[in-house]
Amino acid sequence: MSSIITLTTDFGLTGAYVASMKGVIQSINPEAVVVDICNTISPQDITQAAFILGTASQYFPKGTVHLVVVDPGVGSERRAIVLRTESADFVAPDNGVLSYVIKQSSIGPDDANQQSKMAPGLKAFAITNPRYWRNPVSPTFHGRDIFAPVSAHLSLGHSPAYFGEEITSLETLKTLQLPRPHRESSGSIIGHILHIDSFGNLITDVPAQNLPNEDSPLHIQVGSYTIHGLTRTYAEGEGLLALVGSSDRLEISVKGGNAHNFLNARIGDEVRISLQQ
Repeated sequence: MSSIITLTTDFGLTGAYVASMKGVIQSINPEAVVVDICNTISPQDITQAAFILGTASQYFPKGTVHLVVVDPGVGSERRAIVLRTESADFVAPDNGVLSYVIKQSSIGPDDANQQSKMAPGLKAFAITNPRYWRNPVSPTFHGRDIFAPVSAHLSLGHSPAYFGEEITSLETLKTLQLPRPHRESSGSIIGHILHIDSFGNLITDVPAQNLPNEDSPLHIQVGSYTIHGLTRTYAEGEGLLALVGSSDRLEISVKGGNAHNFLNARIGDEVRISLQQ
């Protein structure tokens, strides 16, 4: 049975870890199509993995199995889970790495002061049935011995219920405290840097829909610098730029350069958006 299984890990490109997981998958389902989302997540960086997975997983066909192994708690009492959404299955440690996926599957107000609820179609199962694991299981490599075989069996059409009991209280799933933009009484929007890509672009938590319309002149302040207005592409303007990127969020960039290095910016830094007076 042909199916897509994606990999998101912090294993890098120089060791045998990723290849070992792929070997396990192909041994169980030789027809599986294994696609790498990213194997160069910064070591143990759950937040980065959550963002990249949440961004990329939206573009895969329905029924894709997304395997995520960024797991600093491997071998501990942290849960291993299968999360089933309306469009895909996710196999991962229950450590917050599915935070953006869970947020995208939530319903209700997306407001820092109000609680969103899990979508009715969301289900989660603890991975506790060793029948579907490799034996013996290494306490330091659950990616190969637990997550990879479970993902392969899912790709063959097995129900998530085969792998363990359903988690009836979805609110017990571990999620990260994701930053959210907020609006001050002055009307200014305060956002935050969520992610720094390989080009040094600073991707913020401010969605395009929260920005004033194109005809409204803006000040975008990041650090000690102020950017006047938005550009449409990375090639427009000079120096420090602000634009709406492919993630449909406000980004800060440097034409021909690296905004991360130029601003010495870090994840979590504030970005202020205000109308020009």
